[in-house]
Amino acid sequence: MPIYSENSKRLLRGCDDRLNLIFNNVIYWVDIKIVSGHRGRIEQTRLFDQKKSKKRYPDSKHNVYPSIAVDFAPYPIEWKDIGRFIFVAGRIFQIADGLGIKVRWGGDWDSDGRQTNETFRDFGHIELID
Repeated sequence: MPIYSENSKRLLRGCDDRLNLIFNNVIYWVDIKIVSGHRGRIEQTRLFDQKKSKKRYPDSKHNVYPSIAVDFAPYPIEWKDIGRFIFVAGRIFQIADGLGIKVRWGGDWDSDGRQTNETFRDFGHIELID
């Protein structure tokens, strides 16, 4: 059974309890790494400047504490293997739905079931919908 690294556990501790509930269930089914949870001003500004985020600080859901967004990657990480990200996102949706928690995925921002109509695809991003 996969387990989180200490760094992934640390990043999850900065996230909303609902994300912790989802992701602590996901790890039983698929090996993933938590890449980002809460982000401060410096990290968010760096990611925005690198065009890895569309949001300036403090407008990202990562900038709230506890964070209402989390970034993940299937492990071992192969950033170009989008199919693995899609598979994990499906598992996340399944678990979140079973827990009664609504989430949005960065591969389908408008939640219409299609990735091809998105201008910014963030396949490793999950955020809570209130």
